Amino acid sequence: MSSTARFPVLPYLIACLIGLLALGALWYGLGKPVVLPDVASASHKLQCASYTPFDKDQSPFDKPLQLRPERMDADLALLATRFECIRTYSMTGLESIPALARKHGLKVMLGAWVNGNPIDNAKEVDALIASANVNADVVKAVIVGNETLLRKEITGTQLTRLIEKVKSQVKQPVTYADVWEFWLQYPEVAPAVDFLTIHLLPYWEDDPKSIEDALAHVGEIRQVFGNRFAPKDIVIGETGWPSEGRQRETALPSPVNEAKFIRGFVVMAEKHGWHYNLIEAFDQPWKRASEGAVGGYWGLFDADRQDKGVLEGPVSNLPLWPQWLGISGLLLLATLLFAGPVRGTRAALLLPLLAAVGAGSIGLWGELTRVTSRFAGEWLWAVLLVGLNLLVLAHGALALSMRKGWRGRAFAWLEARAGWWLAAAGFAGAVMMLALVFDPRYRSFPSAALLLPALVYLLRPVRVPRAEVALLTFIIGAGIAPQLYREGLLNQQAWVWAGVSIMMVAALWRGLRVR
Repeated sequence: MSSTARFPVLPYLIACLIGLLALGALWYGLGKPVVLPDVASASHKLQCASYTPFDKDQSPFDKPLQLRPERMDADLALLATRFECIRTYSMTGLESIPALARKHGLKVMLGAWVNGNPIDNAKEVDALIASANVNADVVKAVIVGNETLLRKEITGTQLTRLIEKVKSQVKQPVTYADVWEFWLQYPEVAPAVDFLTIHLLPYWEDDPKSIEDALAHVGEIRQVFGNRFAPKDIVIGETGWPSEGRQRETALPSPVNEAKFIRGFVVMAEKHGWHYNLIEAFDQPWKRASEGAVGGYWGLFDADRQDKGVLEGPVSNLPLWPQWLGISGLLLLATLLFAGPVRGTRAALLLPLLAAVGAGSIGLWGELTRVTSRFAGEWLWAVLLVGLNLLVLAHGALALSMRKGWRGRAFAWLEARAGWWLAAAGFAGAVMMLALVFDPRYRSFPSAALLLPALVYLLRPVRVPRAEVALLTFIIGAGIAPQLYREGLLNQQAWVWAGVSIMMVAALWRGLRVR
């Protein structure tokens, strides 16, 4: 069709409407509120929640560690509206916690951090004993160590000696806390404690549980321990579900799933009369450095101390969906204005749909970046991929336009370098695939970042540098099956990444064949 052909208004408007409706369905589908039964209110407080006093700009590795008394005071005032007690993990810097708990009517499960350093352990244990004795009205139990056996920092015999030392000098019940399997692996520890504190985190199991199976798993393990270690009580010292992060087999983090798990667990615990502690009070961004994005999102409140809706009220998987819909709509409109008049009916149908795919995938990548990025390098990587997507979107849009005047010059510039845009996408895909094959545990799936380049250059092949791209094609293609095998065939996020990777391999392969 010639450049003087009449502009196909009706197909163009229909495609624009479809694109806008698709974006609306995408963001509303992600963000629509879900109504669940409430489990907490001002008149119905829950038992206990894990508390660490860090603001979102702090971590326990800060040197020097400078905790903020006003933060702890405000935190405990907030938690007192929903809980009867808090659990702490260390004595260092938390000396004022019992007094603040007393002020706000809270009890404390007071913890000492135990590691492989005997000097550190002595300081922690001595402080634990002193605080428990001075604050006997507030401290209802003491916890000597948290997942120390899991980290293999001391032996079961060494831990037992520490427990016995504390038991001989305090009046409160004494326990140790670890993932449930480690109580079975170190049977010498159980006789030393007054009650067992077990961690039940279905997401982190070696065989991760789906949200549908998680509560049944918790109930099964609790029953097994109750029978095996009777008459000693079993306290579920940590249980919860992450609101953000990568899927592990069938275990999918989301705000709705976090609320489903916590609310369901509380109902089950209260029905059976279990003692429990939820993990955790507030999101802890510092944990993303060691556990990936998922580590920072186990809180009932976010890092700004805003209620996430875990305990009561409707809950949304994407509260910011109206903002992302607005951003995506503006990007769609900008793409259409940038492209200008189109070349025929086929282009009139394709351009708005391309713009919608580009706007949606860039928005999804932006949301993933907001949740996962921790360091300047990760933010830079994410921004570079956004820039790459914008270049590809511009190139694809102009390929469908009439390309008069400056649009023609812009298209010529983009067309001359299109092979490098595809090569850059292939490089990003290869890096991400290697990471997901060899070090996947804490990495999120970057499918949204590469969907647009894979799609555009699969449908419109461009010539690429042969030697470099052949290697990238091999790396991505060879990694598809191993990453699916590692993630399990029921992991939807892994399948989406596999699909995008197949498209990228096909686009790179077609680019290698262009002469």
